[in-house]
Amino acid sequence: MRMDDSRESQNIEDRRSSGPRLGVRRGSIGIGTVVLALVAIYFGVDPSVVLQMADGNAPMQQQQTSTQPPADDPQTRFVAKVLGETEDTWSAIFQENLNRQYIAPKMVLFRGATPTACGTGQSAMGPFYCPGDSKVYIDLSFFDEMERQLNAPGDFAQAYVIAHEVGHHVQHLLGISDKVDQLRRSHPGQANALSVRMELQADCFAGLWARRADQARNILEGGDLEEALNAATAIGDDTLQKKSQGYIVPDAFTHGTSAQRVKWFKRGFESGDIRQCDTFSAEGL
Repeated sequence: MRMDDSRESQNIEDRRSSGPRLGVRRGSIGIGTVVLALVAIYFGVDPSVVLQMADGNAPMQQQQTSTQPPADDPQTRFVAKVLGETEDTWSAIFQENLNRQYIAPKMVLFRGATPTACGTGQSAMGPFYCPGDSKVYIDLSFFDEMERQLNAPGDFAQAYVIAHEVGHHVQHLLGISDKVDQLRRSHPGQANALSVRMELQADCFAGLWARRADQARNILEGGDLEEALNAATAIGDDTLQKKSQGYIVPDAFTHGTSAQRVKWFKRGFESGDIRQCDTFSAEGL
């Protein structure tokens, strides 16, 4: 990626050097630990759902945390520039297509665990977006896991992860997340299918961002698109299930197959049109 001319976002909250000390009450360790391990290689997870499964709704004891200015290292500067690119791109899209102002999310860098408005976020959950405080949470060690465990290396693969989470923020701003939450409550049997459509739309939004940012500032280099498509393939539900258990269970899909994730990222990238990212009206996906 060509990021030399990209500005660094100021919406970075670095908690890595002064994170909270968290204690889990007795009885909260058990099946939840297994659940967190299973979703560790996913991203875009709703943390409130995961945490309810993990601790049986037992409250977490935590101390307040203070934040520090973002560290001045290459990886931190990279994610700040990617976030800045999403801010500039989505600001333009909101103005041109919706005639409204884009409100940017904050990105929280943490290690291990950190308090969020959705419960206690943990590194094992992978990167996630919390609509309760409009923040993207990420432990940057996840990028190392992408390369080692998922065979999805590359700076644009990392940018895809961030753009996907920002896509969930866009869904929150547009009221899509609230509507889907209502449907989940009224039709619990469709919860997984609705989750798949949410995730695929976030993939489409990530592709849309990449197209528009490249048109505006020429950020892509040869091989970047392939890195994103490789990452999308690596985190498809079918690929992950086959890798972890040797077989797939379509009814358990929550993020979409590898082919679906590639398809919707490409749709956003090739069209550059937010109207083409309506996964909820699409038949067959």
